[in-house]
Amino acid sequence: METVDARQLACPAPVLQTRSVLDEKQPDRISVIVDNEAAAQNVARFLNSRRMATETASDGSTYTITGTVDAQASAEAAKPVPAENTNRIMVMITCDRLGRGDDTLGEKLMINYIKTLAEMGGDLWRLVFVNGGVRLAIKGSPVLADLQAYGADGLEILVCGTCLDFFNLLEQKAVGQTTNMLDIVTAMQLADKVITI
Repeated sequence: METVDARQLACPAPVLQTRSVLDEKQPDRISVIVDNEAAAQNVARFLNSRRMATETASDGSTYTITGTVDAQASAEAAKPVPAENTNRIMVMITCDRLGRGDDTLGEKLMINYIKTLAEMGGDLWRLVFVNGGVRLAIKGSPVLADLQAYGADGLEILVCGTCLDFFNLLEQKAVGQTTNMLDIVTAMQLADKVITI
């Protein structure tokens, strides 16, 4: 089993170190040690994307994520996937209000924008929240019910873990997956179109 000590590393370094070990050594089992919950969630999700089953243990100050090759997930991934006839549009929300001028108006406009995203239909592929935009994905958000409905319909919602941690909102996140900059950059590469608000 390979071990990666990624304590005291800022996002996305823990995921990048884990990826490097997986690519170079291709272990069936890996253990990654981090010192914050956002990094633990990001590493676990990354290992899952590499078709590994994960377990996370914590002593309160460190998190140890153990990944093991999941034979069933690997077999499922090998099955052909039918082609989709939609454009993949990624919308990145960088603030909890839309535009500049009046903050009250900006908040109302952002609420309307989020509620209207459904009009994109199947083309809306990923919704990413960074910086002040993460406030829209927490408990008490005026658009939380809308975002939860989008997630239930299959829209992938990513919320920046570094941003949540910076604003002390990690425990209040109520929708989406905690993500890191590597995931965001990769999503931009895979998207047919990126809209930044």
